[in-house]
Amino acid sequence: MAGLRDRLPSLMPAIRSLLYWSLVYCYCGLCASIHLLKLLWSISKGPAQTFRRVARENPPACLNDPSLGTHCYVRIKDSGLRFHYVAAGERGKPLMLLLHGFPEFWYSWRHQLREFKSEYRVVALDLRGYGETDAPVHQENYKLDCLITDIKDILDSLGYSKCVLIGHDWGGMIAWLISICYPEMVIKLIVINFPHPNVFTDYILRHPAQLLKSSFYYFFQIPRFPEFMFSINDFKALKHLFTSQSTGIGRKGCRLTTEDLEAYVYVFSQPGALSGPINHYRNIFSCLPLKHHMVTTPTLLLWGEKDAFMEVEMAEVTKIYVKNYFRLTILSEASHWLQQDQPDIVNKLIWTFLKEETRKRD
Repeated sequence: MAGLRDRLPSLMPAIRSLLYWSLVYCYCGLCASIHLLKLLWSISKGPAQTFRRVARENPPACLNDPSLGTHCYVRIKDSGLRFHYVAAGERGKPLMLLLHGFPEFWYSWRHQLREFKSEYRVVALDLRGYGETDAPVHQENYKLDCLITDIKDILDSLGYSKCVLIGHDWGGMIAWLISICYPEMVIKLIVINFPHPNVFTDYILRHPAQLLKSSFYYFFQIPRFPEFMFSINDFKALKHLFTSQSTGIGRKGCRLTTEDLEAYVYVFSQPGALSGPINHYRNIFSCLPLKHHMVTTPTLLLWGEKDAFMEVEMAEVTKIYVKNYFRLTILSEASHWLQQDQPDIVNKLIWTFLKEETRKRD
């Protein structure tokens, strides 16, 4: 017994790791079981409807709206991947780079493309694996290191050394990481509805409510099945995320038009279009928590209080990781899809943050 007690401190990291991965895989299995029951229930109610998919060959007109900007492509030399983006505003103006979340693509920034092009070169990117950007097949090509390097290389390819960086949801995660790893590249950081990554990983393990709200992170660890579940009933799950009372844009929000919603379904209904986005999540548990985690960039965190996926308490805790000016604004009655839900308010808050002088916090 004495020998075991002596060895216990050295065994603790292995024990913690075992408990951590046991939790991850057990919850993955639970989430998969729940979705399997949902599938069986759907089939029992109507098999023809469950497996129905409408062919969508042509994009909705809103995706080619010239008022949103110009569709462009850039090929990254090191990875060889071609990235799609929509750019508005004159070349040579300061760069504003917009990173979307899941399940979104460049179009989620349509209100910001129109708003900020007067003073910025606004670039709304399709992240690796999304939309018209190339989608590597293998899961390991979506590790956080790859996603961070993508943004650095895109800045170089666009001829910029720094930018105003704005990220929502998963794009917010990437934006935090860019500011941590390459602070010299970020003039100001704006994150919408995503806490600092270390806050997220610590909070989710301590609060069962957030564990439930983040169940899709665990479900996405299962190969192929999540893609299938998103596609049944003509992508009903995708439509539900944006329009349901529980997860969609609130009653006071700027609801998606029928054409807006069809734009999302069109993009994600293309062959293989879901695998790349979901692969982003399939490496997350091996990449967090971070070893280096302090942010030294002036930061604005915007949060929709009615977010169905993120507990608002995480927003408050995030400030301890920002060693510079930090402002948190929580919008009551606003949903997770904040820049689409309350675009006028969000744009006004961003303008105020961009124009004010920010002093570094002691």
